[in-house]
Amino acid sequence: MSPAQTMSPVADLRKSTDRELSPAAPKLRSPSPPAPAQSRGASLAPASPRSPSARLTSHAPEPASRATPAPESTPAPIAKDEPADSQADADAGDDETDQDDIIDLETFTQLLDLDEDDTHDFSLGMTEAYFTQASTTFTDMDDAFEKKDLPKLSALGHFLKGSSAALGVSAVQATCEDIQHYGALRDEVKGTDLTPEEALAKIGPLLKRVKKEYGIAEKWLQRWYKEHAAPVEV
Repeated sequence: MSPAQTMSPVADLRKSTDRELSPAAPKLRSPSPPAPAQSRGASLAPASPRSPSARLTSHAPEPASRATPAPESTPAPIAKDEPADSQADADAGDDETDQDDIIDLETFTQLLDLDEDDTHDFSLGMTEAYFTQASTTFTDMDDAFEKKDLPKLSALGHFLKGSSAALGVSAVQATCEDIQHYGALRDEVKGTDLTPEEALAKIGPLLKRVKKEYGIAEKWLQRWYKEHAAPVEV
């Protein structure tokens, strides 16, 4: 075999080897770009799951909202203790009754206008006289009620009604008016006549109520003059 013939296979081998290697180079280079893209995609991929999880964690306060039913247990002991405390407060707070229900301030102010100076000597004199009249009238009412003397109860109710109206003691005035009508065997609210037994049954509770109303009014008036009336110069 000639040297040229022996060289041709070697040349062909080199060419084939070069061809095999030359395409391999692009194959190695082509995967290299996607690799970073995949790694970047992989690094970005977890971001989307984290955002929903972050949003879900914002709902963590839900357990706190579920814990809010705790107040349901707190009212229970308060509700048990309240009746005793509220009853005690009610008994101790009789003097805190709304004065609009006991005193007619417009009438009382008109009475004060009759005073000549800051001593309120004139209205104070009327008020003290009223205290004496009321005390005596209540004693007479109790005596008349015990004797079932309805006409006298009616007259006493009428008398104390007028005295109370002059000072603006509106609650006592209204209750005494009811006693006046019941003593006359008349229910003016229903517009019907009463038997003596029915009248006495209605007057009994009113005697207790009117004394309580008067007691509140008396303390209020005494306190007002103590705070506003100037001492009388001697």
